[in-house]
Amino acid sequence: MIGPSDILHGKILIVDDQGADVRLLEKMLHGAGYRYVTSTMDPLEVCELHRKNRYDLILLDLVMPHMDGFQVMKCLKEIETEGYLPVLAITAYPAHKLHALQDGAKDFISKPYDLAEVLARVHNMLEVRLLHEVSRNHGIMLKTLALRDPLTGLANRRLLADRMSMAMVHARRNKSAMAVVYLDLDGFKQINDTLGHGAGDVLLNRVAERLVATVRGEDTVARLGGDEFVIVLWHVSGTDDASMVALKVIEALSQPYDIEGHTVSVTASAGVSIYPAHGEDADTLIKSADLALYQAKREGKNTYRIARPATRVRQYARLSSSPTVSQAKIVH
Repeated sequence: MIGPSDILHGKILIVDDQGADVRLLEKMLHGAGYRYVTSTMDPLEVCELHRKNRYDLILLDLVMPHMDGFQVMKCLKEIETEGYLPVLAITAYPAHKLHALQDGAKDFISKPYDLAEVLARVHNMLEVRLLHEVSRNHGIMLKTLALRDPLTGLANRRLLADRMSMAMVHARRNKSAMAVVYLDLDGFKQINDTLGHGAGDVLLNRVAERLVATVRGEDTVARLGGDEFVIVLWHVSGTDDASMVALKVIEALSQPYDIEGHTVSVTASAGVSIYPAHGEDADTLIKSADLALYQAKREGKNTYRIARPATRVRQYARLSSSPTVSQAKIVH
C-alpha cells in the first residue's frame, strides 16, 4: 500500500534552464515535505542522470536551448523500455500541452506557477508512479512463482516444459542431441522420518544447489516435487556425454551434508534419455528417463541407467563395480 511517507520519499528531478524557476520549484517542494529533490539546468544531462538514479518524477521544461523537452522525452523513452514515462511537463505555451501528452508526458503544469496546482499534480503523479512500480514488481513476483519451485527456486514443470521444447528445437535444427536426466534421492523418507520435514527441506535446497553447480549454465535443473529432479542437458554429443553428467551428479550428491548439527549422507539414482533416440517429444523423453530411473532403483540404487529404445537393448552402465549404498546415513 502506498502511503503519504512513500510519496514524500519519491525521487524528483527538476529540469529547467531558468535558475529562478528551478529555485522556486525547489522551495515549493521542500516546503511541502519532499525529501529527495534534485535539479539540473542542462537538458543534455537528464537521460544520464535518470539512467543512474531512476527518478520517480521528472519536472521537465519543454522550451530549453540546445535540447528541448520533447527531445529529452524521446531520449527517456529509450531508458523506460516498459513505456511508462515519469514526466510532468512544464510549459507557458498552451499549444505545447497536447503535444507533450501525445509524446508520453503523464501530465503538465503551467507557467507562471500556481502553488496548489503544482503540489497537487506532483502528489498525484508520484502516487501513480509508485503504484505502477508496486504493480510491476508484483507481476514479476507472480511470474517468478508461476515458473519456479517455491522451495528450491529451481524450474518447475511449466518452465521445464518450455526449456525442453527449446532444447529439442535447437537439437533438431543443428542435427544434434540433447538429454534428460531424471533422478531422485535414495532414502529421503528416512531423513524426514528421523530429523523432520524441516531438515528434509534443508536437504532438498542443498541438493538443488549442488545440481546447479554441477551442470553448465545453459542446462536447466527442475524440481518436479518431493525428492524428484530433472536436468535438461542443452547439448550432448551422445550417450557417453550424458553418462558422464549423470556420474558427476550422483557423485556430487553423495557427499555428506551438515544439516542442523547432523552429518547426513544420501545417495541418488538416475535415469537418462537422449533426444531423438529415446523420444522426439518432451513427454516421451521424461517417461523414458523415468523408466530408466526405476531400473536403476530396482538394481541396487546409487547408480544410473540409460533408457532403452523399444527396437533395441542398450547396455547398462553402473556407477562402479563396488556394492551400492541405498540407505541414508545420519551421524548424530
